[in-house]
Amino acid sequence: MTQELIDLRNSILQGRYTDALAIVDELEGMSRQAILRNIESFLRVMLIHLIKNQIEQRLTNSWTASIRNSLREIKKMNLQDNKTSYYVKIDEWDLILEDEFEEAIRDASVEVLNGIYNEFQLAEMVDKNQIISTALKFIELTYAHSIKELPAAIAQLLIQLPGGEDWKLGKR
Repeated sequence: MTQELIDLRNSILQGRYTDALAIVDELEGMSRQAILRNIESFLRVMLIHLIKNQIEQRLTNSWTASIRNSLREIKKMNLQDNKTSYYVKIDEWDLILEDEFEEAIRDASVEVLNGIYNEFQLAEMVDKNQIISTALKFIELTYAHSIKELPAAIAQLLIQLPGGEDWKLGKR
């Protein structure tokens, strides 16, 4: 990006405004890609914990914290600077979830029940549609609630997961 900034400066100083605008467009694209990669990373973390929850049929404080933190970060990153539009629209998550689900299975295979299943075994065991449906419910909360209200809304959905009632009551 440093070279692009140098080129932008030189283009402006030399009065080559068409070149400068092309560089600005390129920089905007690079910025958007970086934001989307970060969103995908947090989405993958959430999916890993939803997979672990589905297989292990329990919920831990650590998992809930990771899910909540991932969703808060997704909300903050997804909201564009104008505070009225999103990088990923609410109806654009299906493809992203499909892509990230495959990566999440690979990563979760190391963690689920201390890694006793490989990624192929775990993929056969998991109800992919249910995980993606649950993830979408969580993601929808990021559009419907402020950053301040979001943790309470997330907690209400967490309680509905397997082991959620026990987690709420502090049972192990």
